[in-house]
Amino acid sequence: MAKPEAQSGLTLIGGGRMGSALAGGWIKSGYSGPISIHDPNPSDLLKTWESDGRIALNPPSAPADILIVAVKPQVFPTILDSIKAHVGPDTLILSIMAGITLAGLSAKLGSPRVARAMPNTPGLVGKGMTLLCMPQGASQDDAEDLQALLTPLGDVEGPIPEDQLSAATAISGCGPAYAFLLAEVMAAAGKAYGLDEALALRLAKKTVEGAGALMMDANEPPSRLRENVTSPGGVTKAALDVLMRADGMPSLMEDAVGAAIKRDRELSGE
Repeated sequence: MAKPEAQSGLTLIGGGRMGSALAGGWIKSGYSGPISIHDPNPSDLLKTWESDGRIALNPPSAPADILIVAVKPQVFPTILDSIKAHVGPDTLILSIMAGITLAGLSAKLGSPRVARAMPNTPGLVGKGMTLLCMPQGASQDDAEDLQALLTPLGDVEGPIPEDQLSAATAISGCGPAYAFLLAEVMAAAGKAYGLDEALALRLAKKTVEGAGALMMDANEPPSRLRENVTSPGGVTKAALDVLMRADGMPSLMEDAVGAAIKRDRELSGE
């Protein structure tokens, strides 16, 4: 129902990879309102958008209609005063910072109208998964406006409860790194057993890509897809017997997700 075009303007703090992906998505989707981006070291892409008249780069600070904070959580305290200059009584604030809670955002920025989103890096190619978290009592219009703003990155899940956000972030927010590591170690194993390095990497990358596409297209769960390609006593079964042993991939993944959740909560001060 609500669309980005219904808003009169956006202010983005942080023009890094994810901030630029968001802004690029707004531009491609035909958003017609003003877009202001504040970044102390703007990329060449941001400078090009400014010269084309698509964005205003580092304009004078003023209260925003929608304020998106896309900086590292460690940076947030050091630029808090400059961020607060963009917050007015009617500003809708969206944070894509890990760890900093809705209560913390509200207290530090002096506004109850806050929300959190956790995108992941496939959003750079429009294939992302973004988690949206709204405070209790948030309006449906605010949720719909933010969902519309985030859809250029891919799918939007939520609003979800904040007490689930750390675990969900450890899956979808950190998950691309897990997939990249899988391709990395598959390629390294191929090289170790005599494959040309470039060939091993091509095989690993394309296999991870293809498995993901098949999984999304199938009506069966990943466990069944795994079983479908695992013949009893076959080559794949021999490999999975190693990966799925007690100290193997399932246990390691659970430990990894737990470590990510722990760090997220440390960043929030919990």
